[in-house]
This record gives sequence, structure tokens and C-alpha cells, in this order.
Amino acid sequence: MSTFNRQSRPLGALCVLTSLVLSTLPTVASAESLQELYEAARGFDAVYQAARANADSVQYRVAQAEALQKPSLSATASLGTALTDPPNISMKSTHSARAELSGRYPVFNRANAVTVAQSRKSLVLAEAELDAAEQDLIVRVAQAYFDVLAAQDTLGTTQASKAAITEQLASAKRNFEVGTATITDTREAQARYDLASAQELAADNDLRSKRIALDTLVGRSGVVPNPLLTPVQLAPVLPANAEAWVTEADQRHPTIRRARVAMDVAKLETDKAKAGQSPTVDAVASLSTAEARGTLPSYQRTSGNTLNTSVGLTMNWPLYTGGSVQNRIKETVSLEEKARNDLEAARRSVGQATRVAYFGLVSGQSQVQALEAAESSSKLALEATQLGYKVGVRVNLDVLNAQTQLFSTRRDLAKARYDVLLGGLRLRQASGQLSAADVQTVNQMLAK
Repeated sequence: MSTFNRQSRPLGALCVLTSLVLSTLPTVASAESLQELYEAARGFDAVYQAARANADSVQYRVAQAEALQKPSLSATASLGTALTDPPNISMKSTHSARAELSGRYPVFNRANAVTVAQSRKSLVLAEAELDAAEQDLIVRVAQAYFDVLAAQDTLGTTQASKAAITEQLASAKRNFEVGTATITDTREAQARYDLASAQELAADNDLRSKRIALDTLVGRSGVVPNPLLTPVQLAPVLPANAEAWVTEADQRHPTIRRARVAMDVAKLETDKAKAGQSPTVDAVASLSTAEARGTLPSYQRTSGNTLNTSVGLTMNWPLYTGGSVQNRIKETVSLEEKARNDLEAARRSVGQATRVAYFGLVSGQSQVQALEAAESSSKLALEATQLGYKVGVRVNLDVLNAQTQLFSTRRDLAKARYDVLLGGLRLRQASGQLSAADVQTVNQMLAK
């Protein structure tokens, strides 16, 4: 009778394992895809919305700069009363009213032209910053998404391991009662069961934390992400050359684009400083009218109206500024050199990050292949150990160790697959190529 129990329990443990793993997977009805959650995050995430608002504001900043090259018109008006006490005459009052309409048009101003060119560069800068914010949002959503899936898998394998240990503990107790096993088997199984209980509590808490993080990011509650399609098919890294990714990053990465814009702006700033030595010419025109009324002590009244118009050109040429312009030019030349070195530093940093991301992804794919082989080997090892336990050449601890190895390998394999998917997104981010289309590509690898 005891032999029958020892043979049937391992099979029961595997059945419980399968049922528990399936129970931890989200249902299709309530699950949400990565694409859906990314779209939700675009409309909710405060960091991304702030970047978008900043990008929208730049067009108005450019319009302000362009106004420097357009005509301007202003109107002024004044009213006043004056009391005087000239010699031999009693107090005299004068009432006056004045209105003026004046206009100005910059005919020639090099500094204004450079300012407009600089402001237009800010459009390119804003576009790069918005691209960087969107790429960062994609990675953050994917990270939170796969963190939840990994936490679910960890909890599932922990629960399955606990169930298998429970079966093994019960078997050890029965075998001890009938005298076919020692108390050592029971105590070893009990210790492993207690450890599995603690690991289950930790995994459950970790899953709650990961779900809260995902909910907070997308602005929803109770989000359940779709699991990966099975069997999992990971795409190869293309192009399979780190330098090809670095070359692409040099052209498209937002950090390098921002550094290039900063260098262009620095060059324009030098041009603006040199413009301080040039004259400016403005066309000016004005139309004014004034009226004055006076009252004498003898109650005599005086009045007068005037109308003035003027049109002309005004030139301003700074002949000597005490060295201010010359030193400003030297300053901007130095700042231009700084911007050039900042660009070079950005290119080196992005190149390094791209290479690290590439080799990390390649290594991750190799780890997945190794863990897949390890899972198959661990499964065969468990079956062999269970068979040895049945015939009495293996002890209870051997079965527990084999079970733990299989469950740990499955957990690590699931995590490695998520890391590869996330690593693919990070590589495209490092090379400046990450876009919403990449979210859709990963989304196709998820269950519907």
C-alpha cells in the first residue's frame, strides 16, 4: 500500500502544478494589451503631458521672435491741467490734451534676424525633446507591463512549488507512519514547505506592488496584462552588428539632435554678438494732435490746436561700446567650442549606451536559449529522481531539490523572455529609433 502511495503522489503534484500555473494566468476577457495601455498612458502620464505642452508652447515663442522683423504700431494719449502765477497776474490755468499714433518698421537689423533663426532652431529642439519623452514613456509602460507578468509567473511557480512540496510532505509523513521512511524526510519536507510559504507571501506582495505601479502609470485600476503567446518565439536582433545601431543612433538619437541644435544656436549667438558692431535702420512714422485751453483771471479764454505728422528713417550705429561687444564675441566663441565638445560627448555617450544595449540583448537571447535547455533537462532530471524515489534509490530530499530546480528554472526563463522583449525596446531607444510601431510589434507577441 505504501508503494502505491509513493508512486502516485509525484503525478498528483504535477497535476496540481499545472492547474495552479493556469489559474495564475489572466483571463482574456479582462486582460489588456500593451498597445491599449500605452495609448492610455499617453493621455494620462504627467511627465509626457508636460513634454507635449512644452513642445506646443515653442511655436508661440517663435512667433514672438518673428515679430521683431514686423512693423509695430502704438498709440498714446494724455490729459493735463497746469496752474501758473506769472508776475503781475493772478493765477492762470491751462488744460491740455494730446494723442499720438506712432509706428516703426525694422529695415535692417542683423541681431533680430539671428534671433529669429535661433527661435526656429528651438522647434527642432522641442521635437527632439518630445521624441525622447515618448520613447521614455514606451519603455516605462513596457517595463511596468512585463514587471506584472514576471511577478505573476513568480507567484504561479511559487504556488506550484508549494503544492508539490505539500504532496511530498504528505508522502513523507505517510511513509514515516508505515515505517518505510525516517523522520528526517518529514522534517526536510516541512522546512522546505515553510520556506515556500514565506516565498509565496513575498511573491504575492511583489505582484501587488507591480500592479499598483502599472495602474498608476496608465491611470486605470485593476489592470491585467495579456500574457505571452505560447510557444514563445523571440525575433533575432537585426541588424546583427552593433556598429550599425551606433551609426543609426548618431543620426536619430534625441540627445545628439539636441546637442547639434545647441551647437547651431551657439554659432548663431556668435553671429548675434558680431551684429552688435553693425548699424540698425528703422523706418518711423508718427501722427499727433494736441489741444490746449487757458483761463485768465479776467475770465478770458484762450485755445489752440496742433496737428503734426512725421515720416523718416532712424539709424543707430554703435561706434564705441567700451569693449563690450568685442568681449561678448569672445565669450560666444568660447561657448561655441563648449557646445561642440558637448556634442562630441553626447555622441560618445550614446554610442556606448547603444553598444551596451545591443550586447545585453544578444546575451539575453542566449540566456533564454540556455534556460530553455535547462528547463528540459530539469524536467527530465525530476522525472528520473521521482522514478528513483519510487524504487527506493532516491530520498525525499532529492525529489525536493529537483522540484525546486525545475520551478526556479521556469521562473528564470519567463523573466529572461520578458527581459529580451524589454531589451529590444531599450536597444531601439538607445539608437533613437523607438516608436509606437515597436509597441505594436511587441503587442503581436501577446495573447489576445
